[in-house]
Amino acid sequence: MTGIQDSGLPIQEEKTLSLIELIQNGGLGGQLIIGVLFVLLLIVIYIYFERLFAIRSASRFDANFMPQIRTYVIGGKIEGAQALCMNQNKPVARMISKGISRIGRPLEDINTAIENAGRLEVYKLEKNVSVLATIAGAAPMIGFLGTVIGMILSIFEISNAGGNIDMKLLSDGLYTAMTTTVAGLIVGIIGYITYNHLVVKTNKVVYQMESSALDFLDLLNEPA
Repeated sequence: MTGIQDSGLPIQEEKTLSLIELIQNGGLGGQLIIGVLFVLLLIVIYIYFERLFAIRSASRFDANFMPQIRTYVIGGKIEGAQALCMNQNKPVARMISKGISRIGRPLEDINTAIENAGRLEVYKLEKNVSVLATIAGAAPMIGFLGTVIGMILSIFEISNAGGNIDMKLLSDGLYTAMTTTVAGLIVGIIGYITYNHLVVKTNKVVYQMESSALDFLDLLNEPA
């Protein structure tokens, strides 16, 4: 009689590990660091979308705005130009409004007023964006802190085990080391990408403001 004989060896079950189990096996230190990184991730997401919507709103610029301002200023209708700026309620409009309010003064004073208003508008656009850059740099370091904690736990278990190393206890420290590193890198990468995306969007609005400021100053320089 032929056939496959039972070798008597125990059948090894294939182990799977979910994300939740990975975090749970990381120990208290790993769980605390993962919690901190999760909070940082929520902050990144909130700031990104809040600033993105604000910057998109600021970038919606009426192409007829400056031609209308030109018509009002040339016609001496300063109040009409100011009313138009108030209706727009955009960074560009608020900056031009500041320049219109200085009409009649030396051109250098008008230019200074526009520059100061522009800096204030850029500051408003960049509100909390620097937090993303901070998180992008800090999150990987926090993850590496978890790595160090995990390795310390593993070394501690090895030193206390003598000749009998418990692989289960040793693996807990390694789980802490690996999960916190990955989590820190993920949060850092997301923070870095969102920060740079908002910088690009902000620069677009700044370019619109600079272009409009030059158009307005050129208008004032035109001969009467």
